[in-house]
Amino acid sequence: MKKSAEITDSAAAARLELANRLFFRLYQCANMLHKTGSRAVEADGLTTQQWAVLGALSRDKAKGGMSIGDLARYLMVSRQNLAGLISRMERDGHIDIVTDTRDRRSRIVRMTKSGEHVWHVSAQPKIRLYYEEILADFSIGDIAHALHYLMKLLENMKRLDSKQVDDALNEPEE
Repeated sequence: MKKSAEITDSAAAARLELANRLFFRLYQCANMLHKTGSRAVEADGLTTQQWAVLGALSRDKAKGGMSIGDLARYLMVSRQNLAGLISRMERDGHIDIVTDTRDRRSRIVRMTKSGEHVWHVSAQPKIRLYYEEILADFSIGDIAHALHYLMKLLENMKRLDSKQVDDALNEPEE
């Protein structure tokens, strides 16, 4: 029985070590994406965060724009973090913010003609080149597998986030 417990403890320790390495590598990848991705599009006055906003707004589903809340949920950032970013992008002429005609309390973020030009003409070739350089030694299968596992991680994180929010809402007040 003692041998079985040792194996279980050893497996748990190995799993914890691998998990720690995995999440640290994700952290490093996120930092390097910001650093190298921003360099790829800096000549267009963009950062990776602005790249993500323009990418979200360029989708067919968002042709008429997106509410600030929907954009924040799509990008998985807080409305507060998004507020400063969209203010800078509005100042730079890449987006405009208008009142939603269906709900006057809501504001819609739309890509401007200038933003569309920056996104489609200036940034897209640089982004494609960036992807090619970063994924140069990845097969299509490698990319599909990486995407699959990242989606699994993301779904588990979203489930945990939802549970944490629910738990916080259900905590008894003192």
